[in-house]
Amino acid sequence: MTLHPSEASPRTPLRVSPLLRSCHLEPALAVSVFATVLAVAGGRGATGAAAVALAVLAGQLSVGWCNDAVDGRRDLVAGRRDKPVAAGELPAGTVAVAAGVALGLCVPLSLLSGAVAGSVHLMGVLAAWAYNLGLKRTALSPLPYAVGFGSLPAFVTLGLPSQPWPAWWAVTAGALLGVGAHVVNVLPDIEDDLATGVRGLPQRLGSAACRWTAPSVMLAAVAVVVAGPPGAAGASGWILTAAAGAIALLGMALPSSAAGRRPFRAAIAVAGIAVTQLVLSGSDMA
Repeated sequence: MTLHPSEASPRTPLRVSPLLRSCHLEPALAVSVFATVLAVAGGRGATGAAAVALAVLAGQLSVGWCNDAVDGRRDLVAGRRDKPVAAGELPAGTVAVAAGVALGLCVPLSLLSGAVAGSVHLMGVLAAWAYNLGLKRTALSPLPYAVGFGSLPAFVTLGLPSQPWPAWWAVTAGALLGVGAHVVNVLPDIEDDLATGVRGLPQRLGSAACRWTAPSVMLAAVAVVVAGPPGAAGASGWILTAAAGAIALLGMALPSSAAGRRPFRAAIAVAGIAVTQLVLSGSDMA
Protein backbone atom coordinates (compact mmCIF):
# COMPACT_ATOMS: atom_id res chain seq x y z
CA MET A 1 0.00 0.00 0.00
CA THR A 2 1.34 3.43 -0.96
CA LEU A 3 1.00 6.19 1.63
CA HIS A 4 0.30 9.78 0.72
CA PRO A 5 2.78 12.35 2.09
CA SER A 6 0.29 13.47 4.73
CA GLU A 7 -0.02 9.90 5.99
CA ALA A 8 3.69 9.15 5.86
CA SER A 9 4.95 12.30 7.54
CA PRO A 10 4.15 11.27 11.15
CA ARG A 11 6.50 8.28 10.72
CA THR A 12 9.47 10.36 9.63
CA PRO A 13 10.72 11.39 13.11
CA LEU A 14 10.86 7.71 14.08
CA ARG A 15 13.78 7.27 11.68
CA VAL A 16 15.98 9.73 13.55
CA SER A 17 16.48 7.73 16.73
CA PRO A 18 17.37 4.41 15.03
CA LEU A 19 19.82 6.18 12.73
CA LEU A 20 21.55 7.81 15.69
CA ARG A 21 21.62 4.52 17.57
CA SER A 22 23.09 2.85 14.51
CA CYS A 23 26.13 5.14 14.31
CA HIS A 24 27.71 3.99 17.63
CA LEU A 25 27.29 7.54 18.90
CA GLU A 26 28.92 7.18 22.33
CA PRO A 27 32.28 5.83 21.07
CA ALA A 28 32.19 8.30 18.17
CA LEU A 29 31.79 11.19 20.59
CA ALA A 30 34.41 9.78 22.97
CA VAL A 31 37.06 9.54 20.23
CA SER A 32 36.11 12.98 18.91
CA VAL A 33 36.41 14.58 22.35
CA PHE A 34 39.77 12.87 22.89
CA ALA A 35 41.10 14.15 19.55
CA THR A 36 39.78 17.66 20.23
CA VAL A 37 41.35 17.88 23.68
CA LEU A 38 44.59 16.50 22.24
CA ALA A 39 44.48 19.21 19.55
CA VAL A 40 44.04 21.92 22.17
CA ALA A 41 46.91 20.50 24.23
CA GLY A 42 49.04 20.23 21.10
CA GLY A 43 48.67 23.93 20.29
CA ARG A 44 46.19 23.84 17.41
CA GLY A 45 44.17 26.73 18.88
CA ALA A 46 40.39 27.14 18.82
CA THR A 47 40.00 27.08 15.03
CA GLY A 48 42.35 24.15 14.53
CA ALA A 49 40.77 22.17 17.37
CA ALA A 50 37.31 22.77 15.87
CA ALA A 51 38.55 21.49 12.50
CA VAL A 52 39.93 18.38 14.19
CA ALA A 53 36.66 17.85 16.09
CA LEU A 54 34.48 18.04 12.99
CA ALA A 55 36.74 15.83 10.88
CA VAL A 56 37.11 13.15 13.53
CA LEU A 57 33.38 13.14 14.31
CA ALA A 58 32.49 12.76 10.63
CA GLY A 59 35.00 9.95 10.27
CA GLN A 60 33.77 8.14 13.36
CA LEU A 61 30.14 8.43 12.31
CA SER A 62 31.01 6.98 8.91
CA VAL A 63 32.79 4.05 10.55
CA GLY A 64 29.90 3.36 12.92
CA TRP A 65 27.27 3.40 10.18
CA CYS A 66 29.50 1.30 7.93
CA ASN A 67 29.82 -1.26 10.72
CA ASP A 68 26.07 -1.62 11.22
CA ALA A 69 25.34 -1.72 7.50
CA VAL A 70 27.89 -4.50 6.93
CA ASP A 71 27.04 -6.48 10.07
CA GLY A 72 23.24 -6.33 9.78
CA ARG A 73 22.79 -10.00 8.88
CA ARG A 74 25.36 -11.20 11.41
CA ASP A 75 23.76 -9.10 14.16
CA LEU A 76 20.39 -10.65 13.29
CA VAL A 77 21.80 -14.17 13.63
CA ALA A 78 23.45 -13.22 16.93
CA GLY A 79 20.16 -11.87 18.25
CA ARG A 80 21.41 -8.31 18.60
CA ARG A 81 18.01 -6.67 18.94
CA ASP A 82 19.74 -3.51 20.19
CA LYS A 83 21.00 -2.93 16.64
CA PRO A 84 18.40 -1.05 14.54
CA VAL A 85 19.23 -2.90 11.31
CA ALA A 86 19.03 -6.32 12.95
CA ALA A 87 15.83 -5.30 14.74
CA GLY A 88 14.19 -4.30 11.46
CA GLU A 89 13.88 -0.65 12.46
CA LEU A 90 16.12 0.60 9.68
CA PRO A 91 17.08 -0.75 6.22
CA ALA A 92 20.76 -1.59 5.79
CA GLY A 93 20.76 0.52 2.63
CA THR A 94 19.77 3.65 4.56
CA VAL A 95 22.64 3.11 6.99
CA ALA A 96 25.05 2.51 4.11
CA VAL A 97 24.00 5.82 2.50
CA ALA A 98 24.54 7.61 5.82
CA ALA A 99 28.00 6.06 6.06
CA GLY A 100 28.87 7.24 2.56
CA VAL A 101 27.62 10.77 3.21
CA ALA A 102 29.60 11.01 6.45
CA LEU A 103 32.73 9.72 4.70
CA GLY A 104 32.23 12.25 1.93
CA LEU A 105 32.00 15.07 4.48
CA CYS A 106 35.07 13.74 6.27
CA VAL A 107 37.28 14.43 3.24
CA PRO A 108 36.97 18.25 3.06
CA LEU A 109 36.75 18.52 6.85
CA SER A 110 40.03 16.61 7.20
CA LEU A 111 41.71 18.75 4.54
CA LEU A 112 40.89 21.89 6.55
CA SER A 113 43.96 20.93 8.58
CA GLY A 114 46.15 20.81 5.47
CA ALA A 115 46.84 18.25 2.78
CA VAL A 116 49.37 16.19 4.74
CA ALA A 117 47.46 16.18 8.04
CA GLY A 118 44.16 15.53 6.27
CA SER A 119 45.63 12.63 4.30
CA VAL A 120 46.94 11.03 7.48
CA HIS A 121 43.52 11.28 9.13
CA LEU A 122 41.76 9.88 6.08
CA MET A 123 44.22 6.98 6.09
CA GLY A 124 43.13 6.19 9.64
CA VAL A 125 39.44 6.39 8.70
CA LEU A 126 39.93 4.14 5.68
CA ALA A 127 41.77 1.65 7.87
CA ALA A 128 38.67 1.49 10.06
CA TRP A 129 36.51 0.91 6.97
CA ALA A 130 38.89 -1.88 5.92
CA TYR A 131 38.32 -3.47 9.32
CA ASN A 132 34.54 -3.37 8.86
CA LEU A 133 34.75 -4.69 5.29
CA GLY A 134 36.88 -7.74 6.01
CA LEU A 135 39.96 -7.38 8.20
CA LYS A 136 37.87 -7.99 11.35
CA ARG A 137 37.68 -11.64 10.29
CA THR A 138 41.46 -12.09 10.04
CA ALA A 139 44.45 -12.29 12.35
CA LEU A 140 45.29 -8.73 11.23
CA SER A 141 42.20 -7.33 12.98
CA PRO A 142 44.20 -5.17 15.48
CA LEU A 143 46.06 -3.40 12.65
CA PRO A 144 43.28 -0.96 11.62
CA TYR A 145 42.79 0.05 15.25
CA ALA A 146 46.53 0.67 15.64
CA VAL A 147 46.62 2.76 12.45
CA GLY A 148 43.45 4.68 13.29
CA PHE A 149 44.37 5.65 16.85
CA GLY A 150 48.06 6.07 16.05
CA SER A 151 47.21 8.56 13.30
CA LEU A 152 45.41 10.97 15.66
CA PRO A 153 48.58 12.53 17.17
CA ALA A 154 49.94 12.92 13.63
CA PHE A 155 46.69 14.58 12.51
CA VAL A 156 47.13 17.07 15.35
CA THR A 157 50.82 17.94 14.89
CA LEU A 158 50.88 17.94 11.09
CA GLY A 159 48.12 20.55 11.19
CA LEU A 160 50.43 23.02 12.97
CA PRO A 161 52.02 25.79 10.85
CA SER A 162 55.43 24.05 10.81
CA GLN A 163 53.84 20.63 10.10
CA PRO A 164 56.07 18.61 12.45
CA TRP A 165 55.73 14.85 12.69
CA PRO A 166 54.64 13.67 16.14
CA ALA A 167 57.02 12.18 18.68
CA TRP A 168 57.40 8.41 18.51
CA TRP A 169 55.92 7.90 21.96
CA ALA A 170 52.71 9.74 21.07
CA VAL A 171 52.12 7.55 18.00
CA THR A 172 53.10 4.40 19.90
CA ALA A 173 50.78 5.20 22.80
CA GLY A 174 47.95 5.97 20.38
CA ALA A 175 48.51 2.68 18.54
CA LEU A 176 48.56 0.72 21.81
CA LEU A 177 45.35 2.43 22.91
CA GLY A 178 43.81 1.38 19.59
CA VAL A 179 44.84 -2.25 19.97
CA GLY A 180 43.59 -2.23 23.55
CA ALA A 181 40.30 -0.70 22.40
CA HIS A 182 39.92 -3.50 19.86
CA VAL A 183 40.38 -6.20 22.48
CA VAL A 184 38.10 -4.41 24.96
CA ASN A 185 35.42 -4.01 22.31
CA VAL A 186 35.55 -7.69 21.33
CA LEU A 187 35.94 -9.18 24.82
CA PRO A 188 32.24 -9.30 25.82
CA ASP A 189 31.16 -10.72 22.42
CA ILE A 190 33.80 -13.34 21.61
CA GLU A 191 31.41 -16.31 21.77
CA ASP A 192 28.82 -14.60 19.54
CA ASP A 193 31.56 -13.61 17.09
CA LEU A 194 32.88 -17.15 16.83
CA ALA A 195 29.36 -18.47 16.31
CA THR A 196 28.90 -16.15 13.33
CA GLY A 197 32.30 -16.78 11.74
CA VAL A 198 34.23 -13.72 12.91
CA ARG A 199 37.75 -14.89 13.73
CA GLY A 200 39.87 -11.82 14.36
CA LEU A 201 42.97 -12.05 16.51
CA PRO A 202 41.16 -11.68 19.88
CA GLN A 203 38.66 -14.38 18.91
CA ARG A 204 41.54 -16.68 17.97
CA LEU A 205 43.26 -16.00 21.30
CA GLY A 206 40.07 -16.69 23.25
CA SER A 207 38.38 -15.07 26.23
CA ALA A 208 40.92 -16.21 28.83
CA ALA A 209 43.89 -14.71 26.97
CA CYS A 210 42.00 -11.49 26.18
CA ARG A 211 41.16 -11.00 29.85
CA TRP A 212 44.90 -10.48 30.37
CA THR A 213 45.65 -8.82 27.05
CA ALA A 214 43.21 -5.91 27.26
CA PRO A 215 44.44 -4.32 30.53
CA SER A 216 48.06 -5.21 29.73
CA VAL A 217 48.05 -3.36 26.40
CA MET A 218 46.43 -0.32 28.00
CA LEU A 219 49.04 -0.45 30.78
CA ALA A 220 51.79 -0.50 28.14
CA ALA A 221 50.28 2.68 26.67
CA VAL A 222 50.49 4.33 30.10
CA ALA A 223 54.15 3.29 30.48
CA VAL A 224 55.05 4.65 27.03
CA VAL A 225 53.38 8.02 27.54
CA VAL A 226 54.97 8.43 31.00
CA ALA A 227 58.51 7.37 30.05
CA GLY A 228 58.57 8.66 26.46
CA PRO A 229 58.45 12.48 26.69
CA PRO A 230 61.75 14.33 27.16
CA GLY A 231 63.02 14.84 30.68
CA ALA A 232 62.50 12.80 33.79
CA ALA A 233 58.98 11.62 34.48
CA GLY A 234 57.42 13.60 37.33
CA ALA A 235 55.90 12.19 40.46
CA SER A 236 52.39 12.52 39.03
CA GLY A 237 53.37 10.37 36.07
CA TRP A 238 54.70 7.58 38.25
CA ILE A 239 51.66 7.80 40.52
CA LEU A 240 49.40 7.40 37.49
CA THR A 241 51.50 4.45 36.30
CA ALA A 242 51.29 2.77 39.71
CA ALA A 243 47.53 3.34 39.83
CA ALA A 244 47.13 1.91 36.32
CA GLY A 245 49.21 -1.13 37.26
CA ALA A 246 47.13 -1.77 40.36
CA ILE A 247 43.87 -1.47 38.41
CA ALA A 248 45.15 -3.76 35.66
CA LEU A 249 46.24 -6.42 38.15
CA LEU A 250 42.93 -6.22 39.97
CA GLY A 251 41.08 -6.71 36.73
CA MET A 252 43.18 -9.67 35.62
CA ALA A 253 43.82 -11.51 38.88
CA LEU A 254 40.37 -12.88 39.74
CA PRO A 255 39.17 -16.14 38.20
CA SER A 256 36.86 -15.64 35.24
CA SER A 257 33.84 -16.92 37.17
CA ALA A 258 34.31 -14.22 39.80
CA ALA A 259 35.58 -11.45 37.58
CA GLY A 260 32.52 -10.98 35.34
CA ARG A 261 33.19 -7.77 33.40
CA ARG A 262 36.04 -6.74 35.67
CA PRO A 263 38.79 -7.09 32.99
CA PHE A 264 36.67 -4.97 30.63
CA ARG A 265 36.18 -2.25 33.24
CA ALA A 266 39.82 -2.38 34.31
CA ALA A 267 40.97 -1.91 30.72
CA ILE A 268 38.64 1.08 30.29
CA ALA A 269 39.96 2.65 33.51
CA VAL A 270 43.59 2.12 32.51
CA ALA A 271 42.84 3.55 29.06
CA GLY A 272 41.42 6.64 30.74
CA ILE A 273 44.66 7.08 32.66
CA ALA A 274 46.70 6.70 29.46
CA VAL A 275 44.54 9.24 27.63
CA THR A 276 44.85 11.69 30.53
CA GLN A 277 48.62 11.40 30.56
CA LEU A 278 48.81 11.72 26.76
CA VAL A 279 46.75 14.90 26.87
CA LEU A 280 48.90 16.30 29.71
CA SER A 281 51.98 15.65 27.55
CA GLY A 282 50.36 17.12 24.45
CA SER A 283 52.65 20.14 24.26
CA ASP A 284 55.65 17.78 23.84
CA MET A 285 54.14 15.78 20.98
CA ALA A 286 55.70 17.82 18.19
